[in-house]
Order: sequence, then structure tokens, then C-alpha cells
Amino acid sequence: MSDKPLPSDADLLALALRLAREAGTVINAIREKGFVTKTKSDRSPVTEADQAAETHILAGLRAATPHIPVIAEEEVAAGIHVAAGDVYWLVDPLDGTREFAAGRDDFTVNIGLVRGDRAVLGAMALPAYGQFYAGGVGLGAKRFDSDGEHDIHVREAPEEGIAVLASRHHGDAPELKRFLDGRVIASIGNIGSAVKFVRVAEGVADFYPRLGPTMEWDTAAPQAIVEAAGGSVTLLDGSPLRYSKAGWKNPSFVCTGLLSLPA
Repeated sequence: MSDKPLPSDADLLALALRLAREAGTVINAIREKGFVTKTKSDRSPVTEADQAAETHILAGLRAATPHIPVIAEEEVAAGIHVAAGDVYWLVDPLDGTREFAAGRDDFTVNIGLVRGDRAVLGAMALPAYGQFYAGGVGLGAKRFDSDGEHDIHVREAPEEGIAVLASRHHGDAPELKRFLDGRVIASIGNIGSAVKFVRVAEGVADFYPRLGPTMEWDTAAPQAIVEAAGGSVTLLDGSPLRYSKAGWKNPSFVCTGLLSLPA
């Protein structure tokens, strides 16, 4: 048995952030040279960029933290099943493949750490924007960009109305009306991927309802960042979004800044 001390949460977050940055570089290089989009058995798209980014992230996590299992989207899709344990990484190497394949900019790299049933650490890259985010329990939330390092926090709901972000592909569900009735709405925007979470976390938007299916690797990293920034990610009944669910599937949820929801 090694006498080497286990890494702290700050060390784990720094590792995840570094690997997310590096995976973003891999994705941008593939985007520049061109790629082919294929369809997986669940009809979702996949590209060389998804696979190359995941390969890089898995190698880095397994080398640096061999004691922590890694659950990754493309491995699961390929039928590779890893026992999670009480602490494990959740990796989405390219969230928003549809956006990426269509030439849009709203795609992300998500690396989250789950402890028990809670997402406690998260690192994300937004490769097309040159933005990187990290946050966790007791560590706060930060954005890194060409201007340096910035602490981020959700904002109070503006008097002139809230900014709502909805999925490009699941943005018209009738449940949305229930959350918006009686509220002053400044804007409603539809974009893809986990970008919506960090726009709430940094106080650019106030409310993101996801009224359709997602997987745990889609949400672990961004949820940790939003909560570290003072926001919340809850189910429609107000209970927290938790992890280690059967099949890694999430129910519908809402991501909010400093804003109360109707009962």
C-alpha cells in the first residue's frame, strides 16, 4: 500500500480543470481540420472529437487518481461498465455534440466528482469561447478566460425581469409555462449543452428548466459549479438532483440563481 497522501478536493478540482482545458484543445483541433459525425445505437450523434477528448481525460484521471473510478459517456455507450463506488468521476467529453456537429459554439467538456449521491466538484471547458469554469463544495466557483481568473456568483433576480435559458431541443415543453406564470420575463433564449448552467452560475441568466431527459455525466460538473456559485439544481418537486441513479438517468430539473420557484 502506498503512503502517498490522497489528493485534497482542491487538488482534484485542479486536475479536472487541467484535463478539461486539454480536452478542449483536442476538440478545437479536430473542429478545425474537419470530422465525420456518426450515430450511436441510441440515435445520438458522436464524432472523433467526443472519442479523442474522452480518451485524453480518462488517461489523465486514471493515472492521477487510480483509486477513483471513472464513468464516462462513450465508454458506457460502448458497453464498458465500471463500478462506481462511493466516490467517482463522471465525464462527458463533449456535451452538445449536435451543436458541435452543426458548427455552433455551445458545446462543453464536463468533468464532475460525485461523493455519495452528491456532485461535489466540477470543471468545465467551453472550447469555442475560450472559457473554463471550476467549482466545488467549500471552494467557491471561478471562470478562467483571456482576462484571467474571476470569482463568479449567481445574481439576484432583476426587477426588470428574469433571463430564462431553455434547451434548443427541449425548450417548448408545456411545463415551462408553470414556472414562468406570474413572473416578469426579460428574455427567453434557446441554446444547447451545459453552457446554460454556467450562464446562470456567473449571473448572466437566472433560470434554466430542463424538461426532458439527461444523463448524470451531463449534469454533475455543471451542478457542482452552479451550487458553488450560490445557485441550485433541483427536481420539479424542489428536492435536490442526486446521483448514482439506475442507468445514470436524470429526471426533469430546474437550475436557478437567487430566485424562488412557485410551489
